[in-house]
Amino acid sequence: MRLSLVIALLACLTGCSMFRKGDAPLPVQPEAPTKPDVVTSLGKDLDKTDHRVGAALVAIELNADKPKTVVAESRLAQSYLPKPPEADVAFAMARATKADPIDYQKQMAYGRTLATAVNKAWEKLEAQQAEALRVSQLKDARIKDLTAEIERVKKDASAQTWTLVGAGLAVVGALTTAFMGPRIGVPLLLCGAFCGSVPFIIDSPWFEYAAGATVVISCGLGLWWLADKVRDSVNKPNDDEPKA
Repeated sequence: MRLSLVIALLACLTGCSMFRKGDAPLPVQPEAPTKPDVVTSLGKDLDKTDHRVGAALVAIELNADKPKTVVAESRLAQSYLPKPPEADVAFAMARATKADPIDYQKQMAYGRTLATAVNKAWEKLEAQQAEALRVSQLKDARIKDLTAEIERVKKDASAQTWTLVGAGLAVVGALTTAFMGPRIGVPLLLCGAFCGSVPFIIDSPWFEYAAGATVVISCGLGLWWLADKVRDSVNKPNDDEPKA
């Protein structure tokens, strides 16, 4: 029995090692959210903010001759943006006071460059999110495969153990039948055959029904035996009664 368990354990370890050698290494998962809704929702909100601010600025430019409209649209645009630092406000006021076209051209070029860099960074984030989702799905699939493989190896090891036990009992039963008679050897042979068939019995789709029926029948027989014993004890003649 110990030898069979050792053989089964070695077979299990060998099967696991062979399976793991065939697996390709998983790629490194980027540090990004795996749910696309996170990036998509945030991107939509940022686009909406940018579009509203850009539209307000266009309205300011087209209504430059209407001071009240310019002030109202400016305040509306600021409501979509975080409050700027005092240093940036002072820098903008100095630029407006100077009103140098060259400074405006330089700042416009800087703004376009910054906007391009932000868009590229956002596209990179979306690509990393897609890659993170792909790698996460690969990991989930690998975990599912490994779990299934572990269950298969356990099942195979159990089947091999029962087979080895059955074979051992069959050999012992045959030797016992030859040297000590069939009265002792045949039950061992039957036990060996039963042990060898246990994996097939368990894998059978009718196993649960058969097991349930066996339990019900056993309970019924037990109740019948108990009732029979009670009935016999009640109907048992009393030796103390006078004989006719």
